[in-house]
Amino acid sequence: MPEVVVVGSINMDLVIKTARLPKAGETIKGETFRIIPGGKGANQAVAARNMGVKSALVGCVGTDVFGRELLQALKEQAVDVRCVEEMPGASTGIASITVDENGENRIIVVAGANGKVRLDQISSSADLISTARIVILQNEIPMETNQRVIEIAHENGVQVLWNPAPACAISAPLLPLVDIFVLNEVEAAFLTGQEVKGTPSALKAAEKLHDKGAKRIIVTLGDQGAVLFSKKHELHIPATPVKVVDTTAAGDSFVGGLAASLVREEPLEYALRYAVCAGCLAVTKEGAQPSIPSHAAVIKALSNLN
Repeated sequence: MPEVVVVGSINMDLVIKTARLPKAGETIKGETFRIIPGGKGANQAVAARNMGVKSALVGCVGTDVFGRELLQALKEQAVDVRCVEEMPGASTGIASITVDENGENRIIVVAGANGKVRLDQISSSADLISTARIVILQNEIPMETNQRVIEIAHENGVQVLWNPAPACAISAPLLPLVDIFVLNEVEAAFLTGQEVKGTPSALKAAEKLHDKGAKRIIVTLGDQGAVLFSKKHELHIPATPVKVVDTTAAGDSFVGGLAASLVREEPLEYALRYAVCAGCLAVTKEGAQPSIPSHAAVIKALSNLN
């Protein structure tokens, strides 16, 4: 049975590489164009699988070329897709991604079939969700669907790891049901109403979210690593020094790596270090799923740091 179940988005990424990002109203020349499997849900399922644990994905694609290609790509990555549904009349989700020469990106997502992940689909996937070790969620599917997944997981003693991206309002009663809340500086600022930039402000934001009920809060800080705040922990793990090529899927690699390490019952501080390293390795390659590192690659990078 899958140890990590991800309920979330499945997108085809349309990636343009350019020297710099355009200004408002400006047309510039791109350098390359690639079509790459992505979507936060799919990326995180692939990341968990690449990093050594069995994973499954619950989500939707359209009955179009992109949908067929994405399902095939997930099967090739050994992700369990028995609960991915094909939705007639809906387009498969896409993400338009522009990446500059420094590896920074701008992303526009069109949900398509991801907006069709319904409550009845979650009901039919309940056995898969309730027998997992960890369930992972994001905010690229309907919020009412996320809520039902959280309830099922909580009722069955399954850890909930929520990555609230993109940022949106969250019902306060849900936070106490969340075991691990992983978000970046932008999302932390949105949910706390305070500026988050760097370690001290990230820890303050994490503490504020803890006060609202979340058990363990991790704020990712890009090239500054990540911080963790919980009742028992207050940690900062610095980033692994790397050359940045493309930051797409760095956060998803972090989330999948964290889940994989926790499934192996590794200590929380080590799991955070492992996840930070996984996220850093992801930025050294182009694309979403092609950039996600393997367990062996993360272990090697960690050993080189010691």
